[in-house]
Amino acid sequence: MPPAADLIAPRAQLAFYDSQSIPLPHPLTALEAWNLQMARPLPLMALAFRIRDAISARFGVKQIGGFSGRRAVSVQPGDHLDFFLVERAEPQVLTLTERDRHLDVMTCLTTGGGRLAITSSVVTHNGFGRAYMLPVAPAHRLIVRAMLRRLAKDLARDPAVRSP
Repeated sequence: MPPAADLIAPRAQLAFYDSQSIPLPHPLTALEAWNLQMARPLPLMALAFRIRDAISARFGVKQIGGFSGRRAVSVQPGDHLDFFLVERAEPQVLTLTERDRHLDVMTCLTTGGGRLAITSSVVTHNGFGRAYMLPVAPAHRLIVRAMLRRLAKDLARDPAVRSP
């Protein structure tokens, strides 16, 4: 059984919650899973982040820039993985946050029990945060599903795949 995922707030207070998982053919650490996912960002993600940043900047929201694809050898709380702040870094749990005036996001990768799970939770702070999540919530679910599906295929093709 994988460790319990961290959430940004209790479930009843969340504006968004999504948890998806795949089986793993061999044990991976949460950071290895992050590195494998980020080594090959999905097509159009860079464009989506540019559009997000251009629109959000008009509302005083900081730009996040997207995913760099850089591999992290190790992380500890207080480090950054792209725009995310590392809140927790253990072999089976990697908890990342991004906090801004419109919302707080937490993404937690957990490994263990033969599975990789990605759990995301959001608390909104204002009308812009609520409006922002209208298109982002369904898109986020689709993106995570596609990322996990691709990783599962990569691992099935070569079960020995480890962090690049």
